[in-house]
Amino acid sequence: MSLSPSKFNVFAFFKLPSAWWCGVRLRSCNEEKAVVSVRHKWFNQNPFKSMFWAVQGMAAELSTGIMVSSQIRERGESISMLVANNSANFSKKATGRITFTCKDGYKIKEALDQTIATGAGQTFWMKSVGINEDGIEVSTFNFEWTVKLRT
Repeated sequence: MSLSPSKFNVFAFFKLPSAWWCGVRLRSCNEEKAVVSVRHKWFNQNPFKSMFWAVQGMAAELSTGIMVSSQIRERGESISMLVANNSANFSKKATGRITFTCKDGYKIKEALDQTIATGAGQTFWMKSVGINEDGIEVSTFNFEWTVKLRT
């Protein structure tokens, strides 16, 4: 998977403008792991002077979805993807640069293999953990992705 963060971030400006304006940026991505960061600023903060939960959610979802999208693109099949469910836990105020890392890329291959082989939709959960500049976990997001062969 050769996905250039700089090319993706230009793509985000045009196709995901709210994420781009909030400062969500892809840092790295391969088949197993993706890293996305976002910096706390005045326009993405809540009234409590920390990062708004939805901005964290955009960054966390991107860290999971970019791997799903990339692996689908590599297959060359017409496969749809959608978040069916999600949950989040917030353990500390999110200030400074928050880096979301997902290491669940290995879960995607099996789901794609199954949906291509059977034609049935598949679901799988992926976790993204947000860490601040001091290395402290500030939030954890879980996303249930569904993939399905288009007819």
